[in-house]
Amino acid sequence: MDSWFLIALDKWIPTVQPLAQHHRHQPPQFQMPRFLFVDQMIIDCMDKLEVDYSVLIAMAASAKTLTVEKPNPTGDWTIVLPRRGKKQRRNLKSQILEQEQPWVPIDHEVDSDRELKLMQKMQVCMKRVETSLFFYTFMDQTRSPQILDCLSRLLGSEPKMNMVIYGIGSIDSYDPPRFQLSLAILMKKMFSWIGDLEVFDPILSGTETRVLESLGCSVLSVNEQGRRQALKPTLFFMPHCEAELYDNLLQANWRSDMLNRIILFGNSFETYEQYGSVFKNSNVVNLRKHILAVRRFTKEFGIKTVSDDYFRAFHDLSWHFFSIDPEMELNIV
Repeated sequence: MDSWFLIALDKWIPTVQPLAQHHRHQPPQFQMPRFLFVDQMIIDCMDKLEVDYSVLIAMAASAKTLTVEKPNPTGDWTIVLPRRGKKQRRNLKSQILEQEQPWVPIDHEVDSDRELKLMQKMQVCMKRVETSLFFYTFMDQTRSPQILDCLSRLLGSEPKMNMVIYGIGSIDSYDPPRFQLSLAILMKKMFSWIGDLEVFDPILSGTETRVLESLGCSVLSVNEQGRRQALKPTLFFMPHCEAELYDNLLQANWRSDMLNRIILFGNSFETYEQYGSVFKNSNVVNLRKHILAVRRFTKEFGIKTVSDDYFRAFHDLSWHFFSIDPEMELNIV
């Protein structure tokens, strides 16, 4: 077994062990939300290798002997396999602390053949999503009176809001990012209140950037580290991002007026809170403080995946709206 995978397991098992014990006593349909336990890049690596999660759950429940030396004296973990794509990523903790910086694709050359094939794959994917039961159900949910009321309050006198797409991943390499991007583009097509689409992921290639632009998206030239301030109503489309990225976004907007301008489409905050007590003595909670603190001001509407075809791309995702008294001073408990 590769050393990176042993490192990931050694990091993962002590954290998930109490939940694994709980998992043993659940009915067969019970499914632990995977993003709670490991960073998304580890999930994607395990998916790529077709790792059996039930085996890992069993290992976590009875772990006794698995030990791997920490890679450096500070105790920070460094994982060298990319999250979505073939480019090497730096340690996530260090990345979160970095300031915004100019960005260009590492693989900046555009391959015309790959561009054509990728555009064709995206067109097929968008058509598949648009005609699916999942999309019809998603549209019905989004047009519900509860969500429309939240949208109306947030938009106010603004006719549109921009959509900022963080962490979409490699649309050239994997199906879930293509499904997610297809949904975002179809939302712009179907909803008159969605304005421009802005996209960023540090692993995007030059070819992927060209295709995104051809599909009507603007690719950011700055890595904002998820710290865009909502100076006007903004939809942040962030399916299955690392929790630290959500926390960065909340921290950058940690004022009632700015949070009240945000719609967040991403991992369920309710689920983070539900299992937060399990992680109360770990860094997992420390890196998610703003997520847990904002929960009591959040209206959340979970989406239904309906079909197994769309589970990997959209499981455990929700709409999040924040409603905070403008006079309230926000604190982190």
